[in-house]
Amino acid sequence: MTKKIAFQGEPGAFSHAAAANVFPGEDFLGCVTFEETLNAVQTGKADFAVVPVENSLYGRITDIHHLLPESGLHIIGETYLRVEMTLLGVPGATLDDVKAVQSLSVALGQCRKFIAGRGLRTINAVDTAGSAREVAEKGDKSVAAIASRFAGEIYGLNVLAENIEDADHNTTRFLVLSPTEKQAANQGKIKTTFVFRVRNVPAALYKAMGGFATNGINMTKLESYMVGGAFTATQFYADIEGHPDDIGVRHAFEELGFFTDYFRILGVYPAAD
Repeated sequence: MTKKIAFQGEPGAFSHAAAANVFPGEDFLGCVTFEETLNAVQTGKADFAVVPVENSLYGRITDIHHLLPESGLHIIGETYLRVEMTLLGVPGATLDDVKAVQSLSVALGQCRKFIAGRGLRTINAVDTAGSAREVAEKGDKSVAAIASRFAGEIYGLNVLAENIEDADHNTTRFLVLSPTEKQAANQGKIKTTFVFRVRNVPAALYKAMGGFATNGINMTKLESYMVGGAFTATQFYADIEGHPDDIGVRHAFEELGFFTDYFRILGVYPAAD
């Protein structure tokens, strides 16, 4: 039976492309906000969600770090998407026809050299895929969109230039979310994601981290953010390499428990390349 996969954005968004890579051939549900995306899975409108968590240029996606721990959803996988910016024009348009380019402000900022080199006027929009849709609807040869090749295929636009981004390492990491917990088997390369709050005592974080060092556990991410509007209540979001059944991870978690007043595993899943 076909599954429904939620993502944030319009059809053709980079999140849509990432979801299609993980779930080829399934049905996809575009959502306006991250809250709506998670809610679609919580309420059964979608079976899974694919959401961005960090980007190699811009760092963490702050909204997800705040929303995910309280969502009740579980991480069951991850994927990486190389963000390749493409200039898309209406059928019949050529690169010389284009005088203005429309896209999300972040996408425009990532293509400054190309835009400046051709002397193009910029038009800020809500997102990349929506820009592709609007350019297709208007049918103006002088206006092009910066979006994914995937968006061009959806809205019937032609590729006028590709890989126009300034940085060739622009990559986004996405998480696959499920309403039910499904821990990966302890084989191959495994990641474990969890959140915790340390006790409000001197050196609590230092001591909490000691167990990972002494047990040889590689921590690939440690992010902090405020919770509940309290300056003394800081929550940490962490990724480690390893499975909770590993003896070293088990001992590290036991030591972590001595210095925390809240701990929750968000997911145990295969690490993506």
